[in-house]
Amino acid sequence: MTPSETIEGRPNEALTMTTRQRLILILLLGANFMLSADFSILNVALPMVGKAVGLGVDDLPWVTTTFALPSAGLSLLFGRLGDLYGRRRIFLAGLSLLAVASLLGGISTGSALLLIARTLQGVATAMTAPAALALLITTFADEGQRARVLGWSGALLSGGFTFGAIAGGMLVGALSWRWAFLINVPVALIILVLTPFVIPTGHPREGVRLDVPGAASVTLALFATVFGITDRSLPVLAIGLILFVLFFQIERRTAAPLVAIAMLKRSSVRRGNLAALTIFSMEAALVFLMTLYLQDVLHLGPVTTGLILGVPGLSSVAAGVVAGRIIERRGAHTVLLAAMLVQGGLTAPLILLGAQSNSLWLLIPALFIGFFGHITAVVAATVTATSDVPDTHKGLASGLVTTSQRVAVTVGIPVLGAVMAIRADLLAGIQLALAADVVLTLTAVVIIWAGLNRSRPLENPGAPAMGQVH
Repeated sequence: MTPSETIEGRPNEALTMTTRQRLILILLLGANFMLSADFSILNVALPMVGKAVGLGVDDLPWVTTTFALPSAGLSLLFGRLGDLYGRRRIFLAGLSLLAVASLLGGISTGSALLLIARTLQGVATAMTAPAALALLITTFADEGQRARVLGWSGALLSGGFTFGAIAGGMLVGALSWRWAFLINVPVALIILVLTPFVIPTGHPREGVRLDVPGAASVTLALFATVFGITDRSLPVLAIGLILFVLFFQIERRTAAPLVAIAMLKRSSVRRGNLAALTIFSMEAALVFLMTLYLQDVLHLGPVTTGLILGVPGLSSVAAGVVAGRIIERRGAHTVLLAAMLVQGGLTAPLILLGAQSNSLWLLIPALFIGFFGHITAVVAATVTATSDVPDTHKGLASGLVTTSQRVAVTVGIPVLGAVMAIRADLLAGIQLALAADVVLTLTAVVIIWAGLNRSRPLENPGAPAMGQVH
């Protein structure tokens, strides 16, 4: 069975996986687990990494930004390349680059080489993540089955975060910050060896040329926009917006567009990507803020920080397990709005955090419940953004939602970091940034809800729950 095969027309087997599907699922979830664990391992190690290579607190966001700039700017391009030239091929190339980049990061002795390694890791992620998601989505064509698989993916993403937070603290505390990079190398090599035996080659689309002007303009637009926000440069941000306008003009005129404008007109694609931008930007920034709070306000060590951030991650694992079933029964739209309210609502109590360790009694429960909402929202947003898209464009849809995620991670940390910097006192700055987190999340919920109400009359009221995603 190739990744593009469907299981439609077999109602009695619609929810039964084949052996090949199970193997593909395990392998791709393993890759997602590694990428998620890598993020949280390095996040816990961030203060120590900065001290080791000479980066101050104000420069620490660049360790994240140099990764997220290429991973955001190139995700759409590599998603399309996977559609055209083979998703497995792009997936394998990305894993190979990730192994090399992680090795470089692990042997870095200064900030320059470290940031170069992070940039290469970002390119590798831009290659690997859209391909893995597209392979996963096209392997499971049944909507109910796909929702459950995406739920398991969410569980493994959270499990990777939890494992990374705990293991990162232990690795950094017992060994060295270098293992935050080196741990990726053996895992990537194992997946590289197994992939050719598990995932079929697939059939790249022939006779279709890559939209080079479109690819160049959107990639430069993403780079400029993200860099402009990160560096707080209005001229660069303006250039990015101009390039986006140029990109849309190119796509309207080219015979083989990188982005089908009609797909961007789908309300599900718009809402899913707006949700992904909000969910990931606010949660990535929250984790960054809480790391600074635990280590620089409460003066806890990396091991303790990892354990504290790992505990709420357990609720994320539970959310990933049940999210698919909840979406199948309640519909992606309803679950998405409710889950985003939980994520934003449980961030609000954190504004009351103080400088004493007894604040942990507030921090841990709030993060525990908030993380449940976060992962549930991630699954619902992914289902919303990709379900109503033809299989031939799944790689592009996956690239779009992956781009939204990466842009969000890139933008969220520097934006709330800038809000934090308004106050001279670190704790007061963190509290202000948390308030901004809540306001932005709730604003996005209102926008998505309003769009849902406008589009609801156009939807088929007799469609099943998963068919609500239009």
